[in-house]
Amino acid sequence: MKDLKDTCRVAVVQCAPVMFDKKAGTEKMVELIREAGKNGAELIVFPELIIPCYPYGMTFGYTVGSRDKVGRLDWKRYYDNSLCVPGPETELLGQAAKEAHAYVSIGVSERGEDSATLYNSNIVFSPEGELLNVHRKLKPTGAERLVYGDANKDYFPITDTPWGPMGNLICWESYMPLARVALYQKGITLYISPNTNDNPEWQDTIKHIAIEGHCFFINADMVFTKEMYPKDLHCPQEIEQLSDIPCRGGSCVVDPYGHYVTQPVWDKEDIIYADLDMQQAIASRMEFDGVGHYARPDVLELRVHE
Repeated sequence: MKDLKDTCRVAVVQCAPVMFDKKAGTEKMVELIREAGKNGAELIVFPELIIPCYPYGMTFGYTVGSRDKVGRLDWKRYYDNSLCVPGPETELLGQAAKEAHAYVSIGVSERGEDSATLYNSNIVFSPEGELLNVHRKLKPTGAERLVYGDANKDYFPITDTPWGPMGNLICWESYMPLARVALYQKGITLYISPNTNDNPEWQDTIKHIAIEGHCFFINADMVFTKEMYPKDLHCPQEIEQLSDIPCRGGSCVVDPYGHYVTQPVWDKEDIIYADLDMQQAIASRMEFDGVGHYARPDVLELRVHE
């Protein structure tokens, strides 16, 4: 592995989406990129599906064997506010990344190029504003499968940064052991996790992964309230049943030894800054390198169909 830049100033943006509004949502994320850039961030990380939102608690009228017509209207509204990648919104986000001169990772609902299928995607921009890669969630979780398709291209893209290879898995993809290994095999030092997962068990998971991969784990969750949903959705009874804060956040950064670099932040929007000592990533692998000297490729092997 080549020598790494000694430090990385990361900004983890725990924010609320502008629900079902890609224009206003993009404008908000652009302003947050600018703010983080003014505070010296070199890597800016946003949550899963922050544009246009994670439609928590909504069914879009699906039941086993049938669909509700008014639910279809809410789905079409969500589709209309999902992003073409590349497209006008990614141009604005890329320009903001260029102005901040920072790498930017952000979760979006992506429209398929040649179909009406949506994908739960994470996109990464360079400090020059170039759209570097797109990662589509391999397997949407639970009822997400009624909204998003399985990833169908560009599995496990890696961004080559001054701090080493950087990869991402979206939310529960991190529970897929072989998906994690696919990233470890590419030598990642920065593991980005855009997610909507505020349960306490998740905090245990991210510490384990940081230790397992001997990498920095960047945990980017969102926070939003029931009152933020549009008032003119066709299935308001679903929203009424939610708790006041359906997603509480918990964003943080964990070091390669499984310790918090920053403590989890709950129940508020915030930009969390951390200055990472990137030499820790290599030093921590002295006695355990899961894809190097601690591997047994003669016994165990992972093949990835990329």
